[in-house]
Amino acid sequence: MAESSNMTASQTSPSAEVGVPSHTAVLRESDAMLVEAHPRDLKRAYDELRVQYQRCATALATAAHDLRTPLAVISGYVELLVNGKLGPINEKQQHVLEDMQVSSTRLQRLVTDFLTFASLQTDTVPLRLGEPQDMNACLQELSGFWLPRFQNKGVAFYYLANPNLEPFHFDYDKVQRVVSNLLENALKFTPATGTVWLHAEPQLWERRNTHKPRTTEERRKATLLMPNAVRVTVADTGPGIAPEYHQEIFGDFFQVPESGAPEDAGMGLGLAIARRLVQAHGGKIWVESEPNCGCKFSFLLPLKRN
Repeated sequence: MAESSNMTASQTSPSAEVGVPSHTAVLRESDAMLVEAHPRDLKRAYDELRVQYQRCATALATAAHDLRTPLAVISGYVELLVNGKLGPINEKQQHVLEDMQVSSTRLQRLVTDFLTFASLQTDTVPLRLGEPQDMNACLQELSGFWLPRFQNKGVAFYYLANPNLEPFHFDYDKVQRVVSNLLENALKFTPATGTVWLHAEPQLWERRNTHKPRTTEERRKATLLMPNAVRVTVADTGPGIAPEYHQEIFGDFFQVPESGAPEDAGMGLGLAIARRLVQAHGGKIWVESEPNCGCKFSFLLPLKRN
């Protein structure tokens, strides 16, 4: 009995019998099958999800597009009523109509954002690149549109043209859309008596070369080169964003948790749209921020596209 009790585990284990694989062998065989099937399954699942996503996006875009006409009609009539062009209204009616006008404008903005987002789901974003454009004129025009909105909230807004900016090729309307999205965020999150700044400046953009890293001497020489990009920045004195969200905020439909966002904060598409439009120019966009220290959103546009 003592002799049998000293038998090794391999002698007593059923898996040690001839023709019966061990647990390790079974697992290894199973893993090998999974590894072999894994790429095919992932590809199939990805294709199915992509088709479903495209169907949903198309359906929602169609619905959003169908909303544009009735919304425009409603907004037009409300504006006529507010301005008294359809007859006199009392003070109470005036307040109701003004609230309707604000809600209508917000809804139009959401529809426009979603339509823009849906149109940017393709791999390429078409750009209108004709004659070289003046960035100062682009931002000055935009500032004139946004200044009254900042004043109405009691937020100081500053923009100064930069005489060092030379005309270069960029899509005038799409750059205005990017800056508008950044200004809209700044306006939403900056409290009354706060401040927002908009400015642009030439900058040397040292793009990383993964094939041949620059030496110290090459970096020193690069600082003597002429600027090859324009940097546009929108800074505010709002609540700021924690570092862990600095990448996620440029994702689709993302909103910072517990950010104290106002009710009309939107669908979380503004920065996603801005990112796509900047990348279409061959540029990049990022944020510098800390909680309670405001935000500084910047994007770079190359002066010459590769």
